[in-house]
Amino acid sequence: MKSVPQITLEEAVALVKDGDILLQGGFGMTGNPVHLMHALAETRTKDLTFIGNNVGEAGIGGGKLLRNGQIKKMIGSFFTSNPEAVKAAQDGDVEYELLPQGTLAEAIRAGGAGIGGFYTPTSAGTELAEGRETKMIRGVEQVFIEGIRGNVAFVRAWKADTAGNLTYRMTEQNFNRAMATAADLVIAEVEEIVPVGEIAPEHVHTPGSFVNYLVQATLTPEDLGSSASVSSSRKTSERRMNMARRALKELKRGDVVNLGIGIPTLVADLITPENGIVMHTENGMLGVGPVPTDGGGAMDYPVNAGKIPVTALPGASYFDSADSFAMIRGKHVDIAVMGGLEVDEKANLANWAVPGQPLLGVGGAMDLASGAKTLIITMTHTNKDGSPKVVPKCALPLTALKAVDMIITDLAVFRFIDGQLTLTELMPGATLEEVRDKTSAKFKEALEA
Repeated sequence: MKSVPQITLEEAVALVKDGDILLQGGFGMTGNPVHLMHALAETRTKDLTFIGNNVGEAGIGGGKLLRNGQIKKMIGSFFTSNPEAVKAAQDGDVEYELLPQGTLAEAIRAGGAGIGGFYTPTSAGTELAEGRETKMIRGVEQVFIEGIRGNVAFVRAWKADTAGNLTYRMTEQNFNRAMATAADLVIAEVEEIVPVGEIAPEHVHTPGSFVNYLVQATLTPEDLGSSASVSSSRKTSERRMNMARRALKELKRGDVVNLGIGIPTLVADLITPENGIVMHTENGMLGVGPVPTDGGGAMDYPVNAGKIPVTALPGASYFDSADSFAMIRGKHVDIAVMGGLEVDEKANLANWAVPGQPLLGVGGAMDLASGAKTLIITMTHTNKDGSPKVVPKCALPLTALKAVDMIITDLAVFRFIDGQLTLTELMPGATLEEVRDKTSAKFKEALEA
């Protein structure tokens, strides 16, 4: 059995050269090789192309490289989690390429497998597909994405043996597993290095043949940034809770369900283990439970897509981001409940960007909108200025075409029945006249008795 060298942080970052393509694992700061990133920030290495879901947080992880001006280009899914990344893009200080989260994960997996590229329905018909080759496959428009490889990959694992076999802790697999296959040089930062044989073969997530060097580094809560602990309980309006309660009625025992950020998050607060609903989170977990009540944070628990520590219900499982989005695109998620900015008469959804702002944070929205078997949108009926959100044609950048099955607002419930927008219910306190007045889209009325 070969032995993988253990080196220092300083020796590791010296292997990164000016102009390299650097892959960095992690989802937010969970599973983030933060010690390697901080050590690299102490060097003069420059002109890097950074590839990761997000560029750390302000001054943490990849955020340190960005602050130092060491990054020439960033390729990722959700730059908006770091305000300094947004500003650098707006000011033209860095080049950037935005990919849907599942597309990014699959592109890295393809690059690691020696596959030149693939077609995906995610992002078809949206601004992120502009300039890319498209093709109709089985009647569905799909977008071609090239595989991604790097010169160096920094990954974070929980434990390694001296042969380089890696095992990840809870939701720390995320982008790490795919990235460990997709670079010429893979350096794994790990919490503990044990003798060969102490990790059972069936517990190895990344075989040692992918790993070139090991670095031992111990995490502290400070290394995890905003994921370190559970935030205090939030207050919300009765109208928003009404939407959450109505969405919950659509979820059945045994359904695999993904809940987005915003109003859908409130649905999660209403779900109990007795409901028998299997919660999915795109960063790599099935069987998500409620937030912990013992004060523990991301050092003690898995995190969800909102980077909030959660518990795991009996029967839960962990996996990497590529597998998670394969579940979504492969129609293994029964229902996605997402927020919305606009939905139009043709069931098109806009929910990720507004005019005049850089397109810097799509996350998993496009994958979920086009991949879930049923898509429910929860949103206020109008904008703050009173303008409608249920419209004849979306004016905002599209998330997915002809994807919405149901809309729940604070005033009404709509379904698309035989392709036609149909009003089926009024929400508490709402009147039919108010719904008509505040909806610019044409709709059929079929109110339940």
